[in-house]
Amino acid sequence: MTNIYEGSYKWVMFGRDEHKPDKIIDTNQYMVRTANRCLLIDPGGVELFAPMLAAVLHYAPVDQITDLFASHQDPDIISSLGLWDQALPHAKLHASALWEGFLRHFGCESIEYIGIADGGSVINLEGVELQLIPAHYMHSAANFNIYDPTAKILMSGDIGAALEEPGSPMFVDNFDAHVEKMRFFHQRWMPSNQAKKVWIERVRELEIDILAPQHGRMFKGDDVKRFLDWFDGLQVGTGV
Repeated sequence: MTNIYEGSYKWVMFGRDEHKPDKIIDTNQYMVRTANRCLLIDPGGVELFAPMLAAVLHYAPVDQITDLFASHQDPDIISSLGLWDQALPHAKLHASALWEGFLRHFGCESIEYIGIADGGSVINLEGVELQLIPAHYMHSAANFNIYDPTAKILMSGDIGAALEEPGSPMFVDNFDAHVEKMRFFHQRWMPSNQAKKVWIERVRELEIDILAPQHGRMFKGDDVKRFLDWFDGLQVGTGV
């Protein structure tokens, strides 16, 4: 657990599971905690539910875990939905409207599904407005990032992801060395140079101190711009 922003509310990152099975991809989970509400961002796969719930309870009681967000439909970020549904019967799930019929296969009986329109939306947590930024085809056909203009954090989903060993640092500390941990992932999983260009143009307009992907290390400060510049020049959809 790492606090990545502390003001009148908190951003917390959970990751680096040293006890995960070898064939399970490591993921980063994020939480935004206000006085009386808690949003879990890409809360993880079914195998991660128990340790994730235990970790979150250090910050919030169950009745204050009010919202979940899924950036897209992949099982590594949201196959735990059926268990959260049992634990949080009055919570809301914010995810693309396109994926509702798919995500309900993971179990969604009690949690209210809040479908996000393609153009994006806002999650308001007690006055903290989190912008849902379209990131379609990056890599999912309906995909969203979360941008917090106060904390200046962009939770970027699979954009910026790298596959790392457990115990790796939380932040990129040598960008040039880190590039080779990202290259194949982005070329293989990002299918469209046109969609990439649209996303980069959109996020360059945002003030970002921390870019927080779903896998691997976070980027901060000048490394955010370094990542955008590197990604801008990368030809994607060429990983085979």
